[in-house]
Amino acid sequence: MSKNLSKIAKTKKIKYFLISFVDLFGVLRSKLVPTRAISEMQENGAGFAGFATWLDMTPADTDMFAIPDPDSLIQLPWNKEVGWLASDLWMGGNPVKASPRVMLKEQIKKLSTKNLIMKSGVECEYFLITPDGTKISDEKDVQAKPCYDQSALMRRYDLIKEICDSMIELGWNPYQNDHEDANGQFEMNWDYSECLITADRHVFFKFMVKSLAEKHGLRATFMPKPFENLTGNGCHAHISLWDRKENKFLETGEKLGLSRMAYNFLGGVMKCAPALSAFFNPTINSYRRINAPPTKSGASWSPSSISYSGNNRTHMIRIPDPGRFELRLMDGATNPYLLQAGVIAAGIYGLNNKIDPGEPLRCNMYTEYKKYPDLKKLPEKIEDSLNELNNSKEIREAFGEDTINSFIKLKKMEIEEFNKVETFDKTRKITDWERKNTLDC
Repeated sequence: MSKNLSKIAKTKKIKYFLISFVDLFGVLRSKLVPTRAISEMQENGAGFAGFATWLDMTPADTDMFAIPDPDSLIQLPWNKEVGWLASDLWMGGNPVKASPRVMLKEQIKKLSTKNLIMKSGVECEYFLITPDGTKISDEKDVQAKPCYDQSALMRRYDLIKEICDSMIELGWNPYQNDHEDANGQFEMNWDYSECLITADRHVFFKFMVKSLAEKHGLRATFMPKPFENLTGNGCHAHISLWDRKENKFLETGEKLGLSRMAYNFLGGVMKCAPALSAFFNPTINSYRRINAPPTKSGASWSPSSISYSGNNRTHMIRIPDPGRFELRLMDGATNPYLLQAGVIAAGIYGLNNKIDPGEPLRCNMYTEYKKYPDLKKLPEKIEDSLNELNNSKEIREAFGEDTINSFIKLKKMEIEEFNKVETFDKTRKITDWERKNTLDC
């Protein structure tokens, strides 16, 4: 039986619920519902006009309803009167197929027919910047190689501590916090879990970091490339498949510790990577991070080619330990649900077709890429990734023609708006349009 949110509210002294969903552009949408109305909302959902969000609808469409998932409930650690709920969108008695959480749940369902679940963890990088968004917030953070800088980390101790304490309270099991490779950049890691839980937590993490940063008089941004000369914000994902009890990616004695299933799944991700870049690198600004020149610290830490390796961060896929791989393609703007859904869809294709990824490359891809002229490159700009997505039979089959067409249509509308006022050029400064439209991604 489903959890009774009204009873939970009384026990936890919750006065309001945020009934939330994420649209195709990754924007978190919500309604604030008083506890007195939550029973009806749990049954019938909160109403939204789809056209008012980044979903492919018109003003003539009927209301869609966000039906909250009670298992996703998170009581805001910094405001315990409020409970946050992830929701699934319904319209006319049916799920909205072109809505990200529904898209992920459909891929989870397909994977379950193989008696498998995907477990994943994400590494979300972000900058702490001034409220006006023009520069990093710590004027003393100036090292050429600032990664793991203890002094810069501890100058932000009060905020980092509050975020980490919140994750501890929520039972996420955070295990490390660090200053990242760019000045003003940070990363916080917590335990992996089943992919829907990870996606919900990813959504909430971004909301939490932004909210607590504001509380401390700062601004947090997950924008892929907010500063030309600094490393961009990645969002690496660690992936494994399980049959509930056993890690099916793990093979003891194999040179990298991966099973044949793992290599086939990985091969599917590599095959579909150009198309999935539209999901994983979804903004115009994203392509300042991909194929980027070296930064102030000496390396971009982002991929340029479709390759995999062992414990080597210059490749798109890294195998750091037996039984899992790390996909380093995604950036901070990626939609948390489309991240997980895209990996599953590509992985299923790899499993079904027994895709062989070939032998791992052990080179420094940043310096030795010319030795591999036949290696497929990642898209150079968002138009290229959308073309790859448009032409991908594998991804169209996985998500459906209408869903992919809707995503492409909306992204092309965004590109048209950009082109009216700006021109994308990696050699020129980040545009005002990019900052205005991507800082709060």
